[in-house]
Amino acid sequence: MINLESLKEIFQGITSLLEVSPQLALARLGLIILGFVLIFLGRKGVLEALIMIPMGLGMATVNAAVMFFDPLKLHGGVGTLFVEPQAGATPDAIQNAADLMMILQIDWLQPIYTFTFSNGLIACFVFMGIGSMLDIGFILARPFTSMILALFAELGSFLTIPIATWFGFTIKEAAAIAIVGGADGPMVLFTSLKLAPHLFVPIAVVAYLYLGLTYGGYPYLIKLMVPKRLRSIPMEAPKNQKTFTSFEKMVVATVMCVLLSFLLPVAAPLIFSLFFGIVVRESGIKAFQDFIGGPLLYGSTMFLGMMLGILCDANTIMDPKILPLLLLGCLALLFSGIGGLLGGYFMYFVSGGKVNPVVGIAGVSCVPTTAKVAQKVVSKDNPHAVIMPAALGANISGVITTAIIAGIFCSLLAKYVG
Repeated sequence: MINLESLKEIFQGITSLLEVSPQLALARLGLIILGFVLIFLGRKGVLEALIMIPMGLGMATVNAAVMFFDPLKLHGGVGTLFVEPQAGATPDAIQNAADLMMILQIDWLQPIYTFTFSNGLIACFVFMGIGSMLDIGFILARPFTSMILALFAELGSFLTIPIATWFGFTIKEAAAIAIVGGADGPMVLFTSLKLAPHLFVPIAVVAYLYLGLTYGGYPYLIKLMVPKRLRSIPMEAPKNQKTFTSFEKMVVATVMCVLLSFLLPVAAPLIFSLFFGIVVRESGIKAFQDFIGGPLLYGSTMFLGMMLGILCDANTIMDPKILPLLLLGCLALLFSGIGGLLGGYFMYFVSGGKVNPVVGIAGVSCVPTTAKVAQKVVSKDNPHAVIMPAALGANISGVITTAIIAGIFCSLLAKYVG
């Protein structure tokens, strides 16, 4: 006969919800609802569907399916479907590879996390795919404008550091949080793993949640800072603009990859991944380009979103450090957006009014989201104004600039204690 205890054993998700504190129970329910919201907004196109749909489903599922389990007697009590490679283990608990492989079999998605996520490999795969879609010809057409806008749009990456230290974070933690202002998800994953691995999960989750919100927030920032008269400025192609061949682009990408890796070896994995994708695009090796820009990119993006959702359990979100992280992540992206538009104004005055200030928002390197946002806002005010080529130049330059800044942060702070 089935009694109450039997039902509690069968329906462990409900049991665990009733046995935790009311605050944690409410957090779990809130995150389940948030997961549904992310799926809905991804489906409607308000947020980036490729990330938000798997992330939302993962977030809702992991907070519904918190369960009791005890693999190898290493982890008892309430835990999620997904744990660290050796979570809860004593120094002598895992003695050989067989024990580790047993953990990998038991814990759902554990192999994906251990072998691709926690070491930054999945970030490199995503960067390869992004590189295979980038045309650096947009930078070469307007190198000065692109680089200036990208530098201005890194305001959040620098301004957030002193604010984060004021909140009590160490300089390494502050730098890992501040790189959210670069608006480059893979770079955020990579930098947080290097500088603040203990905050890697919340920083990654916060970063991707906010990157999804740039679609909705930046148009309002643009309208607040740039009057309609300036938003309507069309941007003509530079006079006597040279058309660069695929070979020339490939040479430039190769030289930049080697040079940047030489200067910033700590960021070489992501630098190489990005430029490898660009070189493959320009090399004409269609089989590679189809694989990197297709199955590799979309498969990695799917697992990235799924892992971020699974990592977003209530215990993580209830950490006291998370609320400041939410605020600082928002501030970093806000400052970067403001910096980008200030860069747009700078180029507007330098060019004698030929540069539309809105293009500055594209210096925030959320490729190609911010470039699309810039063009969309401008098109509403002037359907004949085309700023997309300049916006893509700033966008791609922003990716490279963020990689450089992340490399500088990691190089300067990797051995810093405190």
